[in-house]
Amino acid sequence: MFRAVPLFRLNASILTRLVAPGALLGLLVSGAWADDKPPAADAGLLPLEELRTFTRVYDHVRNGYVDEIDDAKLLEYAIKGMIGELDPHSAYLDKDAFADLQASTSGEFGGIGLEVSIDEGYVKVVTPIDESPSAKAGIFSGDVVIRIDDKPVKGMDLNKAVNLMRGPKNSPIKITVMREGVDQPLDFELMRDIIKVQSVRTRILEQDYFYIRLAQFQLDTGKDVAKKLREQLKKNPQTKGVILDLRNNPGGVLQASVEVADAFLDGGQVVYTQGRLDNSNIGYNAEAGDITNNLPLVVLINDGSASASEIVAGALQDHKRAVIMGTRSFGKGSVQSVIPISNDRAIKLTTALYYTPNGRSIQAQGIEPDVDVERVEVAAIQKSLGTTEADLARHLGNSKGGEESTSKDRANKRISSAELLKEDNQLHEALNLLKGLNIFIQGSPLALAPVEAAPIAPDIVVQPELPDEGDSE
Repeated sequence: MFRAVPLFRLNASILTRLVAPGALLGLLVSGAWADDKPPAADAGLLPLEELRTFTRVYDHVRNGYVDEIDDAKLLEYAIKGMIGELDPHSAYLDKDAFADLQASTSGEFGGIGLEVSIDEGYVKVVTPIDESPSAKAGIFSGDVVIRIDDKPVKGMDLNKAVNLMRGPKNSPIKITVMREGVDQPLDFELMRDIIKVQSVRTRILEQDYFYIRLAQFQLDTGKDVAKKLREQLKKNPQTKGVILDLRNNPGGVLQASVEVADAFLDGGQVVYTQGRLDNSNIGYNAEAGDITNNLPLVVLINDGSASASEIVAGALQDHKRAVIMGTRSFGKGSVQSVIPISNDRAIKLTTALYYTPNGRSIQAQGIEPDVDVERVEVAAIQKSLGTTEADLARHLGNSKGGEESTSKDRANKRISSAELLKEDNQLHEALNLLKGLNIFIQGSPLALAPVEAAPIAPDIVVQPELPDEGDSE
């Protein structure tokens, strides 16, 4: 009788040997044990009966399926099925999908600009990318894509759906979505474009408040944020506060999230990861020195803020460094490693969970904001009467020589605030909160509350960073 041999142990070399179906059947099915008794349970051994089942199914499909499919394609299908059943974020990346992932990480690709994931067999929108055809057309986070060019996507492989949505600039595409609260499907006729994801955008609010919008965490996002902060503070040392907008930011490169948090922290842990393998247990710390010198900070999040966005928000919240405002975040607390298996193919595999400095896991839970503010449309109950003391004829002047405030002056000031309120009520509330913080502290730095880092595995190994997202088109 034959005994189990090391080939049955799960290792990289087994994949290179499973080429010809005859060899596959022979290697996996012929094994038996002396005295017909199985060995003691061993986590390193593959289950023989299940392997026999697999090879029987493989043989039936290979010989009896209506169309002849070559062995290489069948084995690729088997790999896709195995990885696709693990979780919504693990995936097999063929040549095109691997190239697409690298393109989206670098920030430029052709398509309509949607970050998507699989949810119960449907393609679900995590977020539309800023300034993309999808965002301009009004596709929202949470929309469920049910058809692409009238082709049903229920049960479709995510990579295939992404490839259908990608295409050359100015080529048309029809996207049909279901939206919560809307009874009928919504059709969107879009024109593909070159999607250039501008990771970092900034603007000045009311002269002294600095707004930073992060659309995605790319390789250079952390460095760009630090650079723009230094430029702003050099240009205007009187800057009174910062708003960091992470809404509808689906994540990206893990190291970039660490660098963004580092820009606002004076040392301390940012995040740590834990997995089954020793090299998955890694801690990431901020360096000493807060670029902003502890300026008041408000971070905006919503249900489209995922992964790397949640790492930043969680770290700043645990360190009491920022007020988190908006709505609860997406809740993706897992890390995906992109593992090349050939020159042009790879697998994106969930290898660890990440935790905030206080040991919180946000997996399937998300970051709860400190101040809950829904995105709404705001309208004034009534307009100002439009008359002030300074408008009256023969009014007395200010005895202290103060500047008079006419109805026209006040109206001009209200216009700017009203426009921001109408455009984005959450940003308006964040700005108001910054003003209050600035008054409260009267220019003195906020106290940093110490954070006790949760224990992690010893002998931490720092490894090159890889993208933890990539399901974009």
